[in-house]
Parts: sequence; structure tokens; C-alpha cells
Amino acid sequence: MTQTTDLPKATPLLRDIFGFDAFRPGQEEIVDAVTAGENVLAIMPTGGGKSLCYQLPALLRDGVAVVISPLIALMRDQVRALQEAGVVAGALTSGNTEEETEAVWEAIEAGRLKLLYMAPERLASGAAMGMLRRIGVSLIAVDEAHCVSQWGHDFRPDYLRIGELRRALGVPLAAFTATADQETQEEIVQKLFDGEAPRAFLRGFDRPNIHLAFGAKDGPRRQILEFAAARKGQSGIVYCGTRAKTEAIAAALREAGHVACHYHGGMEAEDRRIVETRFAREDGLIVVATVAFGMGIDKPDIRWVAHADLPKSIEAYYQEIGRAGRDGAPAETLTLFGPEDIRLRRSQIDEGMAPPERRAADHARLNALLGLAEALKCRRQTLLAYFGEEAAPCGNCDLCDSPVEVFDGTTAVRKALSAILRTNETYGTGHLIDILRGTETDRVRAKRHDELSVFGCGKEYGKSQWQAVFRQMMGHDLVRPDPERHGALRMTEAALPVLRGEAEIALRKDTIKSADRRPTVKALVSDEDAPLLSALKAKRRALAEAQKVPAYVIFPDRTLIEMAEQRPETLDQMARISGVGAKKLERYGDDFLSVITGAVEQMHPQRRKLAARAGAGSVFDALLEVQVRLARGECGTLKPLSCSASLLAKVAQLRPEDEAGVERLLGERRAERFAVAFLDVLRGAG
Repeated sequence: MTQTTDLPKATPLLRDIFGFDAFRPGQEEIVDAVTAGENVLAIMPTGGGKSLCYQLPALLRDGVAVVISPLIALMRDQVRALQEAGVVAGALTSGNTEEETEAVWEAIEAGRLKLLYMAPERLASGAAMGMLRRIGVSLIAVDEAHCVSQWGHDFRPDYLRIGELRRALGVPLAAFTATADQETQEEIVQKLFDGEAPRAFLRGFDRPNIHLAFGAKDGPRRQILEFAAARKGQSGIVYCGTRAKTEAIAAALREAGHVACHYHGGMEAEDRRIVETRFAREDGLIVVATVAFGMGIDKPDIRWVAHADLPKSIEAYYQEIGRAGRDGAPAETLTLFGPEDIRLRRSQIDEGMAPPERRAADHARLNALLGLAEALKCRRQTLLAYFGEEAAPCGNCDLCDSPVEVFDGTTAVRKALSAILRTNETYGTGHLIDILRGTETDRVRAKRHDELSVFGCGKEYGKSQWQAVFRQMMGHDLVRPDPERHGALRMTEAALPVLRGEAEIALRKDTIKSADRRPTVKALVSDEDAPLLSALKAKRRALAEAQKVPAYVIFPDRTLIEMAEQRPETLDQMARISGVGAKKLERYGDDFLSVITGAVEQMHPQRRKLAARAGAGSVFDALLEVQVRLARGECGTLKPLSCSASLLAKVAQLRPEDEAGVERLLGERRAERFAVAFLDVLRGAG
């Protein structure tokens, strides 16, 4: 279905309905394309006026425009604003009152409804599809279209049904988002438009009114309080990585005299709605929230956004800071980060259920965010380069305000790369740092890495300083964790010229210096064992979800920690891990052993049962070896004779003390051949 754009109507509607005398840059051509019935993909910065680009065409076309939006709060805000402007709009959501739903149906039946907002989850209902076929849909608009991408940061499975809806209704589709890298754009085209390229509008990612700043964590609660104190009375958002932290920082802000409240997914729906309403209506309110808060916020005068913890990716960071300064007036941001943030984000990726290639891509995205955090020059240049845009230094970020001191880090980086190369890209930062610093740990000696030429070549830096070097190497995307090898670092193509001496690398001096004096947070396990612990937790979660039981029922954390540290290679060794009893070894042993070793130990069922019995397994193995040797007798010429696995298991468990005892178990004929040798094994086992 296509219609010719009625341009004479567009500008009067823009003024009379929406109150604008002119379009913002880039809006008009998108409105024209959507009104004309073209399939459209528009990537516009937050605050760039995306909603107008489908609301205005909805009024210019006959029929009902269906808007697929991910958040009830966002839909309610837009419907309320449209109704205030005299537009007949409604939403069908789980948050509706009976009266609201009845009003929507009445407007549909009367043919007055122009915009119908729906959550993607509602598309799962066959009744919804039937209803949409009947009401004369004119176009489908998809807000936050990046949610369709499984590579994106806000994936919503129900967005995958939108392409089917477009095909069923045979109407044009317009997809809008503020953040989509090349991979995400390609997936949007594939999932929503069946691979047929829509007319694309890339309206730039720059928000020049937003001041960008990052800071190393050095008392993060104090840093957030100081940042808020300098902006007292202004509306702001503080994003935190945990629910508990949102409550603690909100309380600290209130104690400091701010009007502040917390918001997270663990709150009752009504309590969350109260916070959303307060934030929309109150001036100067600070909301301390997890990322559950914010998608689609229309509040124009948020003056600052702070991150108490590192976001998940550059896309997530851009979305979250983009909630500030939507009115175009100056706004400020601060993002705090530290080694513990990076460890947490890595573990979240490794503990996910995604396939290895997806986890590898997520690690690369995190590397890009580290590159922004550890940037050497203008942050806006680094940020826009990630989205494929070039820019001059912005003059509106912390690095433009106060350039950092850098030094030639090529030698340090080459040492680190050499250590990775000489250990076959098999180890993580912890073990590599032990090699570089010449630390003779049990693992270094066991692997004979104290004999490597690079052993002890990096004593000029302490452990935390080397961690800062590796972090900057990741920020430069010289190395990435390998999801299939529990965090072992692999070199990228970009590392090869540095390793060969064909390129140089500059590093930030302040990051290296501060790492030397900043206290480190005690982790559950060493950096070296953390990726394996994450992989074990991912396996535990998958088993727990399949059985619909809490994760600790499979194994408690302390058991997984011991597995990560001890790295058992056989079921016998696994049986010695605290918390691994006979039943659990039989049920889960192979699953967790395969995570640690990458393979399942092949073992007879009778032998497997003995793994959990102290010493019985090794006795069984020795008895089996003797039996094979004596199968044709000491002379090697007798008729073959053997014992079943169950007989060997009985001998290993009961451990008879004399030939008579062996004969009672094996019978006279087998005892004659094996009794003496079996008793030697049993006595040797103590």
C-alpha cells in the first residue's frame, strides 16, 4: 500500500498538532518517505525527534498506524501527549484499566483511531493478528528497533514476530532506533524487512550538547555525591550495576539534601510507576536506577546522567547518556569504571547461554567500551568512530578539557604479546602477569613457564600496573578473551604489526600510575580462574533451568570455586571436590568435567560408580590392568579368562584380605589365576 505525500498538509499539521514551526534536521525527508508508503529504517540520535517521524505520517495516511513499542510507560506517555494535542490515539497494554481498553475499542469500531500502540509480546496472540487484519492498518512503526537484534543490548524475542506481521498485513514498515552498529543494522533489515533493503536514513550519532567524561573509581559513592552536589536542583539519573547499590546511593543522596529515589526491576509495578510519574513531573528529582529505567524517556530537561558502574557496551552507554539534554541545552555525563567492573562484565558474558561467536562479539563490544574509557584523545571522536562517523575534536569532553599524558608503551605491549604467543594463547591475564613478573607459582612451574625467555622480563611493573596495560591492550582491541577457552587471551590482527615491531602503541600514563596505588577488590577467585568459574556457573544455570530448581541445588558456589581452582581432569579427581557426592558425581560429573577439560571421560558405568568412593576407583583401575596382563596367565599361553566390571568393582569395594576371600567373590577358576596378583594390588592400596 502506497500513497502520494500530501505536502501541503504536513507543515500545518506540524504546527497545529505538534506545535513546531519547522522540522528538525533530517525529519522532513523521513516523514515524506514514511507518508509515501516506503519501507524505512531511520537511525537518529536520542532527542532527534523519532516519534514525530511516524506520528505525523499516521495522521496523513488513511487508516490506523500500529506502533510497536517495548515499554508500557513510554506508550502511555506518547498516547497521553497525542490525546492532549487532539489526536485519537490509544494503547492496548497489560497496564490498561478496563475503561481505557473500552475507549480504545470504541475508537477502533467508530473508525476514529489514528495510532494504536502495542507491546511486541501481544503479537503472540492469534486474536491480536485477527484484530489487526480487520481494522485497516495503514503502516507499522517499530520504535527501539534494535531490540530485534540478538547482537544488540536490549534484545526482545517478541520483536522477531514483527516481520511476520508486516508480511501478513502487506503494509509498509518504518523502523526507528538511536543505536545500531553495522551488525545490528544488518539484522534489523533481515528480521523486519526479509533482507530487502529499506530506504535508510542515518541522521548521525553526535549529541554535541552533552559533555562526556569518564573517571577511574576512587570511592565511587563519594564521586557520585560530589558530581550531584555540583548540580544540585537539576534532574539527573544515576545508573548502577546492582539493585542494592541503587538503594544505597539514593539514600546517600537524600542524606546529602537531594530529592532522590531508587528504581529497579525488583520493585512492585505500582512503586515503579510512581517513580516514573514523579520523574516526569517533578523538577530536580534524581533517580538512581538499574538499566530497567529509561528506555524511551521523553523528559526533555534531564541535565545529567552518571554511571556508578561501567555500562555493558558502547550502545548501552550511548542510549543511557542520550537521556540527558534532549532539549538541546547543555547536559553533562560521568562514567566511573574500575577493574572489578570489567571482571563483572566479562563474567556476565561468559555466564550467558549465547553461542561462542555471540560471546566473542560481546567481548569485542566490551573492548570497544574500554577503548572509550581509556581513550587517549577526544572521547567524542572515539565514540562517533565506533558508529562509523568521523569528527574533529569536540571541545566538550574531559579529554579535550584536560588532555592526558601518554607514553610509548610499545615495549610493554610487545612483552605482553610475546608472553601470549609463547604460551600458545592458552592463558588469561593472571598467569601471563605471573610469567612477566617472574612469579614462580605452582602453575608456572607445572607448565615449565619459568623456562620461557619472557619469564621475568616485565619486573618494572607491579601486578595491578600490568593489569592496566592489558586493559588498555583490550581497549586498543589488540587482544580478546576466547569464550571457548575460559578467558584465554587471543591476539587480533591489529596486534601483529606491534609484535613484529612495525607499529607503535601509546598508553595512558595516568592509568598505569593510579593502578599502582589503587586498592584492589578481593575477588572470589583469581583473575586466571574467573573465566572458568563463569563457564561453570553457566553450565549450572542451564541444568537448573532445565530441572526448574534453584542453581545452588545443583552445586553451591563454593563447590564451583574449588572446581575452578583445582581443575580436576578425571571423575576421580572431581569426586575429591567438596560438595561432589556419589549421586551428584554420577548425575553431573560429565557435564562439569567437559566444561573444564573440553571432553567427557569415557568410563564403564561400574567404574564410574567407584569414582566417588575414596580410593576404590584407582584400585579398580589397577585390578583391571592386572587382569589384562594375566588374561592368558603368567606364561601368556593359557585360555583367555577375565572378570566382569561388576566383579572387579566388588573386589575394589570389599577388599578381601586373603585368597579365600577373593575366591568367594570370583569363584575357584578365576581366583586361581588372579587371586595372588589382586591381593598384591589391595595390600599396596593400604
